[in-house]
Amino acid sequence: MNIQIKPVESEQEITIIAGLAKIIWNQHYVSIIGEDQVSYMLNKYQTPKAINSQIKTEGYEYFMIRAEGKPVGYIGIIHRHSELFLSKFYILDAERGKGIGHEGLDFLIAKCKAYGSDFITLTVNKNNLDAITAYEKMGFERYGEVESDIGSGYVMDDYLMRLRMSPR
Repeated sequence: MNIQIKPVESEQEITIIAGLAKIIWNQHYVSIIGEDQVSYMLNKYQTPKAINSQIKTEGYEYFMIRAEGKPVGYIGIIHRHSELFLSKFYILDAERGKGIGHEGLDFLIAKCKAYGSDFITLTVNKNNLDAITAYEKMGFERYGEVESDIGSGYVMDDYLMRLRMSPR
């Protein structure tokens, strides 16, 4: 399978990412956090305007994942001190189990090393058992918990996970 992971650079690509987010989040998160919170979070964090702002003013980098030329997922990261924070790593349900996640992890490890970071870190909902299992299989370890108030009465209740880079 031909998998490409490229930087998101245009408004058109940002719009595609927002469309992927809507599909993936509704496929995956409604059963975990409910339709209302999914809708709230999509509107707050994953509209074209929100993504554009994250890229231009908050230091985020977004990457489109394509398989056989078709957009199938995306990655969002931000470099902070000694860590590369993995904010978003989403793949369409129909494309899972095809090695795309492993390609994405290889990409993230290369990015982490290029930045000279010691860890890839992330947060994952405590009830997102599939993702927790997948990250643990990739070598991530839990190292804490965090509860974040995201507004309008919604809270993200997450585990903190990290993947330590081998010594350089």
